[in-house]
Amino acid sequence: MPSDSQLQFKRPESILLVIHTLTHQVLLLKRIRAPAYWQSVTGSIRWSGETAVEAAIRELKEETGISTNAGKLKDLKRRFRFVIPPSMRARFGPGVTRNLEHVFSLCLPEPGPVVLKPDEHSACCWVDFKMADSMVWSWTNREAIRMVREMSN
Repeated sequence: MPSDSQLQFKRPESILLVIHTLTHQVLLLKRIRAPAYWQSVTGSIRWSGETAVEAAIRELKEETGISTNAGKLKDLKRRFRFVIPPSMRARFGPGVTRNLEHVFSLCLPEPGPVVLKPDEHSACCWVDFKMADSMVWSWTNREAIRMVREMSN
């Protein structure tokens, strides 16, 4: 159980969810706080005892308006540990420099409408795997897209 002082900060454990289609399109979202950053769905797991799967389902709905009923959510059984960029560390507890990220995918039959969370993302696009790989800013997102592409072939 986290201490009261930890609860005021983000948990350094998150999900990364690559949304893709049977026709090999990947959904990318453009961040508001860092407008040069395109990414897949991401988000911190809540301190309340939320699981990684629960966080993936919640973040999917919050950030895109898409329900898991639209496709098959898959836990890729892959975890990445990465250094939190210095510009983002204030949101985490004192001395926290690393995050553990759980990787998921969601396969949809075809690209569909997206309802963005207006305080997080300003735009979205459906692009092929190669373009998605070149657009995302984080190495973990590139690696997850590559994993999904290999599974889709």
